[in-house]
This record gives sequence, C-alpha cells and structure tokens, in this order.
Amino acid sequence: MNKTAAAIIALAGWFAVIMQFFLLMQVQGVPRMELVIRFFSYFTILTNILVAVMVTLTAFSDNTFFTRPGVQTAITVYIIVVGLIYNLVLRFLWSPQGMQRFTDELLHTIIPVSAVVYWVKYVRKDGLVYRNCFLWLLFPFAYILFVALRGAASGFYPYPFIDVTRLGYPRALLNGLGMVLIFMGLSLFLTAIGQWLKHRQPLNR
Repeated sequence: MNKTAAAIIALAGWFAVIMQFFLLMQVQGVPRMELVIRFFSYFTILTNILVAVMVTLTAFSDNTFFTRPGVQTAITVYIIVVGLIYNLVLRFLWSPQGMQRFTDELLHTIIPVSAVVYWVKYVRKDGLVYRNCFLWLLFPFAYILFVALRGAASGFYPYPFIDVTRLGYPRALLNGLGMVLIFMGLSLFLTAIGQWLKHRQPLNR
C-alpha cells in the first residue's frame, strides 16, 4: 500500500509540474529562456518536484537518499508551507480558469494534503531529532538567497511578499525572516508529532 500510494502521488505530481510548465510557456512577450528560469524560480515548483522525486523513488526502492525519514519529513515541511502560504495569502490575488485552475489546485492543495497524509501513514518516524530541523532550513535559505540575487539582477520576484521593488529591502527581509520562522516552527512541530506517533502506531507497508 505504501508503494501504491507513492505511485499515485508521483503521477499527480509529475502531471501538475509538467502541465504548469506547458501553461507558463504560453505566456507572450517574455523570452522563452526567461520563462524557463522563472518556472524554476517558484518555490511551489521546486517543492512539488522534490515531492514527486521522493514518492517516485519510494515507489521503486526503500534505500535511497529520498526515502530517509529525515529527508521525507523535511520535504513534507516544505510542501506544507507551499499549501499554507498559497491558500492563506496568494489564492485571493488571482482567479485562474480551466486547466490552470485544475493544475493550481493540484500544486497547492491536493498534493500538499496528499503528502501530509502519506507522511503520517507511511513515513518512518525513527531518527527524527530536533537538531536536524536546522539542516532542513538550508533549502529555504538557499532559495531566498537565489531569489534575492536573481531579483536584483532581473527585477523579477516570484512572490509579492518578497518583491523588493514594491516593498523595499527592510520589509522584504522581514517577510523572509517570517518565512524562515514558519519553516522552523513546522519542522519542530512535525518532529514532535513524529516522535509521538513513533510509539503509538505501527508502520504501514
């Protein structure tokens, strides 16, 4: 059941990422290479790719980097942030239609919820320790650094709450710090939940 669930999430994840790439490539007035760079500038896309890779490898193997409990928990934290930020902040800023709306729901709601359910039911909770939460911040830090450097060079910021051209550096940096605190809080929370679940439920295979 573990591998079946992983395969289903993997199919949904790859479909959503590929479809979003196709839809973005339809944008007019922007060079194609710039569109490709922008595609990989979205934390949503990068994180959904991580989820898709994680569950794809899990469906075929039990012994890879992406099947480690700590790695899977970190990726779960990232995708939870994707779902929370979009549904609490960004959803109300636009009204996608048709296939874009369907893809949007997959990326920001269905896959995040599926990943959390998968983590609760199937991811091993042994080995989850609080000190590893600091390591899990490396990916968000690297992303924020990339967006800051890329934005300074191109003027493009993928999310309004880190748009320096509109908010200025103090406000954008403050928002970035807030994001880091969210990542840390969720990392600590999932670690605590994992340690609690480890002693109270059998591992489903």
